[in-house]
Amino acid sequence: MKLIKSTYDSVLAGVCGGIAEAFGWDSNLIRIAFVLFTFFGVGSPILIYLILAVVMPKEF
Repeated sequence: MKLIKSTYDSVLAGVCGGIAEAFGWDSNLIRIAFVLFTFFGVGSPILIYLILAVVMPKEF
């Protein structure tokens, strides 16, 4: 399992698409989870997303 940003399943930076590909999940479920966590104030999903957008490599 390699965690990389998705280039074909991306909306903003490809982070959610990359996470979904790595775990074999639907990318829309990951996006919904990020939105719900942001809305309900669980952790710091926006900060986590921004860090992952910078740190995760792109797929080639």
